[in-house]
Amino acid sequence: MASTTPLHQLHDAGVAVWLDDLSRRRTRSGDLAALVGRGVVGVTTNPTIFAGALAHGEAYDEQLRALAAAGTDVEDAVLAITTDDVREACDVLRPVHERSGGVDGRVSIEVDPRLARDTDATSTMAQRLWSVVDRPNLLVKIPATVEGLPAITAALAQGISVNVTLIFSLQRYAAVLDAFLEGLEQAQAAGRDLAPISSVASFFVSRVDAAVDARLDALGTPEAAELRGRAAIANARLAYGLYQEVLRSPRWQALEAAGARPQRPLWASTGVKDPAYPDTRYVDELVVAGTVNTMPEKTLEAVEDHGTVHDTVSGRQDEAARTLDRVEAAGISVDEITTALEEDGLRKFEASWDELLASVRAGLQRNGGTPA
Repeated sequence: MASTTPLHQLHDAGVAVWLDDLSRRRTRSGDLAALVGRGVVGVTTNPTIFAGALAHGEAYDEQLRALAAAGTDVEDAVLAITTDDVREACDVLRPVHERSGGVDGRVSIEVDPRLARDTDATSTMAQRLWSVVDRPNLLVKIPATVEGLPAITAALAQGISVNVTLIFSLQRYAAVLDAFLEGLEQAQAAGRDLAPISSVASFFVSRVDAAVDARLDALGTPEAAELRGRAAIANARLAYGLYQEVLRSPRWQALEAAGARPQRPLWASTGVKDPAYPDTRYVDELVVAGTVNTMPEKTLEAVEDHGTVHDTVSGRQDEAARTLDRVEAAGISVDEITTALEEDGLRKFEASWDELLASVRAGLQRNGGTPA
């Protein structure tokens, strides 16, 4: 891939650029294919994205009419609509998947967020999504809740590729890495080919700064002001250090020798929330080989226009640790913040899922259905 824009330069630096958005308009208008031509090699979705897609345009009306005529209930209609969108995106990205040897060209779909605290239900839903979409370049998104960890292991053990989402803390990320290794070890014990099993770990970035900065602002000291906008990047750089430790471990090396692929860190929540910060901040400051950065379109366009690409992570773990130590010394508990962010993230996704259900219910009723 020629180094003509920062997006292509990211590719050359070992960073996979994924789009954090999906809609039927994108897949059917050629927009997604055009983005692939510009350097996008994957897509992530979540309940908020699906709710937004359903709320705009008429792209779903024909399917809603067919579902209403068939007497489909709301839950099954949501499953049909979302899995159809993801399947179409998988097909658009299939050439990327094949060209990259199965590494990229991935599209994610999330389990119902209402199941995030139920291990068995999450496992069952992951299997259903994997079966219904039926594409080798799918990733099933499972939240990194305590209850989600064994579901992650179970899915990987069954050969299901997984995007672990809503990771905020280093402690939870360490547990995710362990769940990943355990899943591959179980898959290997069952005689599965490890090479097709893919996984990424979505470590959230900008939301951490938003929460920490609010507390720093409340302190109102020069030291606090100097720390603004530094916690999230430090947190992510330390996460990359944990990833490197796993790659050096005998446990991983045994799996790699058996054909396994690493679980790449994926930088999520990379749209800048504070207008005082550069709009490419959470891309420029997290460039390092072997990672994924999933961006909303606005961020992607900013990076393509004026992003800067050079390794900004390697060798900076000690500096990152000192930054978080200073945040803690200011009386701000990063653990407390990341725990609250996980809960808040789940609440937001549940609210978006409710919005999605309401939109589909209204669409079915509008077209003569009588959903429960």
